[in-house]
Amino acid sequence: MEQMNLKVQKERFKGTKKIMVFSGKGGVGKSTIAVNLAYAIAMEKGKDVGIMDVDIHGPNVPKILGVENERMIVKDGKIQPVKALENLKVVSIGFLLENQDTAVIWRGPLKIKLIRQFADEIEWGKPDYMIIDLPPGTGDEPLSIAQELQPVDGAIVVTTPQDLSLLDSRKAVDFARKLEIPVLGIVENMSGLRCPHCGKMIEIFKVGGGERSAKELGVPFLGRVPMDPKVVELSDKGEPVIRVLKGSEVYNAMMDIARKVVSALEDMAEEKKG
Repeated sequence: MEQMNLKVQKERFKGTKKIMVFSGKGGVGKSTIAVNLAYAIAMEKGKDVGIMDVDIHGPNVPKILGVENERMIVKDGKIQPVKALENLKVVSIGFLLENQDTAVIWRGPLKIKLIRQFADEIEWGKPDYMIIDLPPGTGDEPLSIAQELQPVDGAIVVTTPQDLSLLDSRKAVDFARKLEIPVLGIVENMSGLRCPHCGKMIEIFKVGGGERSAKELGVPFLGRVPMDPKVVELSDKGEPVIRVLKGSEVYNAMMDIARKVVSALEDMAEEKKG
């Protein structure tokens, strides 16, 4: 039975590039990065992309995408994901809750069961990319994803420049390495605020810590995303930054990160062929 389960695991999302997006601590904008990364790949590259929201206690992906009032339906015996775009599908426990105020009070086994259902009982089709938005830390959910969806193609660690976040992000990198998941890189989010009056960059949470950590840990630095009050406003409205703020510093940073991620995965695939 154990051998059969391993075989099933290896067949899940065969041919799909699976990317974990996680962080060592909360409040770093991880879900915003995950959503806009998925949106950028779907929009610019024209790829079929899935977002698996595994932040079970804080499912923010539906809100950021503006689909929080949608519900997953059953068609031909399979659960259908919600479409944010024709080529961008999303699954979240947020679609299953009675209302947005409902707390999910679960222990580990129930979380693992839900992750398996998200993988096996959803009509995903054959996405080119699967972006997995994880809760903060290195607990049940990231471990379950690493084991159930093996092999995971890469991990992105999101941090802010302050020391506490950087300390925890280093643990996230260590987690990925111990599970033999390639670290695609570190993203430094909330990296300075551009003053709307003088144009000077204000270092609210410091700047550059994510890049220094990446160098010290020997992993790629994917880029820094500046703070922008419009990001908060757009997220509350359910409008992804990538769709609305074209040409802005935030947009350019997000798009650059997406291109680096796609390029890194393509290079890794070529290396495996060789």
